Amino acid sequence: MTYTLVTANRNYSSWSLRPWVLMTALGIPFIDRIEPFAQAVNYSAFRSFSPTGQVPALIDGERTVWDSLGIILYLADRHPGIWPADEAARAFAQCATAEMHSGFSTLRNDCAMNVGVRVEPHMHSPALTRDIARLTELWEEGLSRFGGPFLAGRAFTAVDAFYAPVAYRVRTYGLDVGPVARGWVDHMLALPAMRQWETEALAETWREDSHEAEIGAAGRIVEDYRAI
Repeated sequence: MTYTLVTANRNYSSWSLRPWVLMTALGIPFIDRIEPFAQAVNYSAFRSFSPTGQVPALIDGERTVWDSLGIILYLADRHPGIWPADEAARAFAQCATAEMHSGFSTLRNDCAMNVGVRVEPHMHSPALTRDIARLTELWEEGLSRFGGPFLAGRAFTAVDAFYAPVAYRVRTYGLDVGPVARGWVDHMLALPAMRQWETEALAETWREDSHEAEIGAAGRIVEDYRAI
């Protein structure tokens, strides 16, 4: 039976991107179902397919798997290649994935994801500067220890999927992560699955006021490549 993956707007939904790009890049078949954000809080509408009222959700027959990390763990029990084969690389990938899932709150709040725009940000807070420094350190460690071009070695795995939204954020806000980490960002942005997501994001005409307000609060939009 083919999975159904329920996601939201390509421009905004960083949590949706994680399982989508992983499954797409690894060739795991799924039905792609988009439920766009219609308002700031979509809990009631999304409860029809997700117990948390949030995206993403993976539907496997009669079973629903929710939360991006829950989906990744579920897929890892059923498909090869989700985690690196090397034990040390796998330990790093799992720790880094967990750190992304639970941390970097200032980065999330101050640099909301929007694939289709470029933003001249307001002054960085000390907390955001710390998040960026930690990202740089983490990415450089993975690339150095395991040889790249992905964070845990030669193959794209779940850890890259979990940081994929940050690759867009680095580009959108012009965040300085240094040349080594920027090499990973550029490699990710060129990945066919990421290019497909971006193409679909730019074609979207959906706009949701609260998400747009988050971008406005972050800085001045200097380029907008989205469809009108």
